[in-house]
Amino acid sequence: MVDGKGKVLVVDDNPANRELARATLEDEGFVVEVAPGGAEGLACFEAAPPDCVLLDIRMPGLDGFAVCERIRSLPRGSETPVLFFTAVRDVETFDRAAAAGGDDFLTKPILPAELVVRVQTALALGHAKAEARELLALVKKQRDDLLRLQLQKERLSTFLVHDLKNPVNAMDLHAQVLLRDRSLPESVRESATHIRREAKQLTRMIVNLLDISKADEGGLEPRRADVDVRALVTDVFGELSSAAAERGVELCVEVLASDALLVVDPDLFRRVLANLVENALRYAPRGSVVTVSARKAEDGVDLRVSDQGRGIPEHFRDRIFEPFTQLAGTEGPTSRTSRGLGLSFCRAAVEAHGGSIRVEPSDAGATFLIHLPIAALQTLRA
Repeated sequence: MVDGKGKVLVVDDNPANRELARATLEDEGFVVEVAPGGAEGLACFEAAPPDCVLLDIRMPGLDGFAVCERIRSLPRGSETPVLFFTAVRDVETFDRAAAAGGDDFLTKPILPAELVVRVQTALALGHAKAEARELLALVKKQRDDLLRLQLQKERLSTFLVHDLKNPVNAMDLHAQVLLRDRSLPESVRESATHIRREAKQLTRMIVNLLDISKADEGGLEPRRADVDVRALVTDVFGELSSAAAERGVELCVEVLASDALLVVDPDLFRRVLANLVENALRYAPRGSVVTVSARKAEDGVDLRVSDQGRGIPEHFRDRIFEPFTQLAGTEGPTSRTSRGLGLSFCRAAVEAHGGSIRVEPSDAGATFLIHLPIAALQTLRA
């Protein structure tokens, strides 16, 4: 241990990564030694064993797995924390890192604050008393099991998105072909319209799943552009007009002027509104109105999606944004539920824009309020 902080060996063939790690850790008082490859890293360890090793996985010559295995056979190697970092985030890489003897697993790009915390934690665990080793090993195994489950979930999400979108798109394409054939009976054309609507809903659900996974990893980044609010709402209403007509529900937009512009991700925000309007239609009684409104607020802009159906109890208004949530004792066609991931996606997408979403208090019906900060506002008149 040097000056109470410790010495860290950084082994990475990428100069920029090495220097970022060096600067970050030296700013926190660590002594840092760097090596440009696996062989050089082993030589540094043998010459003066560090208190912690940061080890890249993919390197020419000796890769990170081989370096870690050799470190574990050296004097002090078995007790020195080894933290792997890599741009490859999958279950197989994680399993190989654990099998090689790694103590932690970080994914590039690494945030400086996270790097410091991980190194400090590894050193603290490494200096624990011998009688605590068994407990620490159990905690590490539980942490590794949780991370492995997370990686498996991410792989499943990727599979669902990439492998399910193609057949769903094919369904929609064939439905469009049927609709172009004017010789078909009206009943067949109505069925094709239903297929198109359900295919679009399924596509939205699949993409929502991917975006929720990105949000969990902090990787859901909006691609902002100027968006005409009225045009966006009109587009969403067009997609859901047949569903509204079947339910006998009127769709209404209350957005002033054609210069009502938001600076948001057009795709993400379109899907947010589509999910909320679809949710409202599910519970709106026949002969009622579903309304989307936008108004300038003191510190930004408020958008509301309102229905005149069954309201949402106060104690349930936060939980409804959790996946697969249903209010106990309300099963049935008019029960308020968070079916699937639609509302969870809405919260993730709105928060990615720096905004918030909640259910407003109401004695009748339900109103979902989206508040966006002033940065999302281009021109929206009160």
